[in-house]
Amino acid sequence: MTSTALHEATRRDGDRLLATTLRTAAPRTAALVLIATASTGAALLLPAVLGHTLDLLLKGQATRRWVALCAALVCVPAALDALGEYLNATTTARTTARLRRTALGHVLAAGPRATARMTPGDLVARLVGNAAQAGTAPATVAGTVTAVVGPIGGIVALALLDPWLALVFLAGAPLLALLLRAFTRASTDSLAGYQRLQGELAGRLMEAVGGARTIAAAGTAARERDRVLEPLPGLSRHGHRMWRVQGRSSAQATALVPLLQIAVLAVAGLELSRGALSVGDLLAASRYAVLATGVGMLVGHLGALVHGRTAARRLAEVHALPPTVHGTRRLPADGDGTLRLRGVAAERGGRTVLRGVDLVVPGGSTTAVVGRSGTGKSVLAELAGRLADPDAGEITLDGVPLRELAHDELRRQVGYAFARPALLGGTIGGTLAFGSFAPPPEVVVDAARAACADDFVRRLPDGYDTACAAAPLSGGEAQRLGLARAFAHAGRLLILDDATSSLDSVTESRVADALLHDVAARTRLIVAHRLATAERADRVAWLDGGRVRAVGPHTELWRLPGYRAVFEG
Repeated sequence: MTSTALHEATRRDGDRLLATTLRTAAPRTAALVLIATASTGAALLLPAVLGHTLDLLLKGQATRRWVALCAALVCVPAALDALGEYLNATTTARTTARLRRTALGHVLAAGPRATARMTPGDLVARLVGNAAQAGTAPATVAGTVTAVVGPIGGIVALALLDPWLALVFLAGAPLLALLLRAFTRASTDSLAGYQRLQGELAGRLMEAVGGARTIAAAGTAARERDRVLEPLPGLSRHGHRMWRVQGRSSAQATALVPLLQIAVLAVAGLELSRGALSVGDLLAASRYAVLATGVGMLVGHLGALVHGRTAARRLAEVHALPPTVHGTRRLPADGDGTLRLRGVAAERGGRTVLRGVDLVVPGGSTTAVVGRSGTGKSVLAELAGRLADPDAGEITLDGVPLRELAHDELRRQVGYAFARPALLGGTIGGTLAFGSFAPPPEVVVDAARAACADDFVRRLPDGYDTACAAAPLSGGEAQRLGLARAFAHAGRLLILDDATSSLDSVTESRVADALLHDVAARTRLIVAHRLATAERADRVAWLDGGRVRAVGPHTELWRLPGYRAVFEG
């Protein structure tokens, strides 16, 4: 697909998302329109009533009823506007929350592949800033509709007072229409570029924050600052252009609007001198001229609509992330946990990481995956439990392709532990139980003991009920919690991706023993960097250049110079 076609498809997707958002919020949007229309209706009645009351006063015939009606027409719009502001704020908040929840669902459904297409910082910018901008769409549409009602009503009222007044005003209307069209076009282009660079800047900032210690240790703070701020000049250009467009449009509208009002008042004055209008009619005409020229306020409303539309396009790109589709099959009850990879290939960043991988991990065994950095060990671990799908080949567990397994079945039967586990459960106990199903408390405690975590957890202020934020953990302690969580959830297959790298030798040895005797998972696949891990495994799969170079017991592979070089280099 060409860049032009891709841009057009993104535009259509964004417009569809915005239309769906408006349909979802239709009842509240309609209420906003009704409230604002009622307020505008009262504002349209007020000049006529004021003019009539003035004429009665000049004739000495004014009554309290007309004065009271004028007061009511002043108070009613104020009350309706207050109600409209409340409904506006709550509608925007609800819509924004819905957009964020939906976009987050697409990110989670896509899994790790989401960050392969968009940086984490850009995703955060889209889910936070762009969702908030798109969330204003229902309220903005309601405001735009009522912003049109006022001017149209003012023009109709001028025509009812004297057709010449409306004709004078309409003579300048095409200029306002051209002004609004030019503003919308120019704003869309500059705003799209601004939001794109904003996401890029956010992505670089998150990378810098995540690597703050490395940057400090390397003494490259100034260089990193320049890298993070590199998009800033472009952001500034788009931002200044955006403000210039809005400023120029506002200035043109400000110059045109008074001219129209003066022209209407001049004609009204002539009609008054001819006796065609009364003094009260002149007062009403002056007020209606102000209301009719309120079409210039559409610049602000259209600006907000442009913001919402371009933001919706960026959210539509999140919605376009391909989700992981699961099947409906279950594993056979008598399966032993045999994992098989046939002709598996995978690309990352345009580079082939795995190619033609054939590997069998026998049920009930422990297989260590070793190899130099960059040989695809972590990618293989990712594919083995279907955190991602291979670009070619097939992976089965007990003869069932992973793609065909139901989601709950897959996550109940495959457990993962990583080098840097995320503590997502709120409390320590919640973290260990966090998953697609909650294991019983006794299973959680047994898993913590197996991961050598129970002792230090019980020393925390509230034990397993200690909030994660209140538990300062070392890298090794966090890894042990990640292991415990995996132990508590693993069914047939347990995959450890460098999950013991921060453990001391004694603790790692104890965890290794627990893997063999205390963990329910029948089959274990371990990405290993330490020699001791390979020595304890039943079999070792040696990856080299994205292929399986050899598989066998460590003692046999140790005879190969290339294999020894993996640990000696």
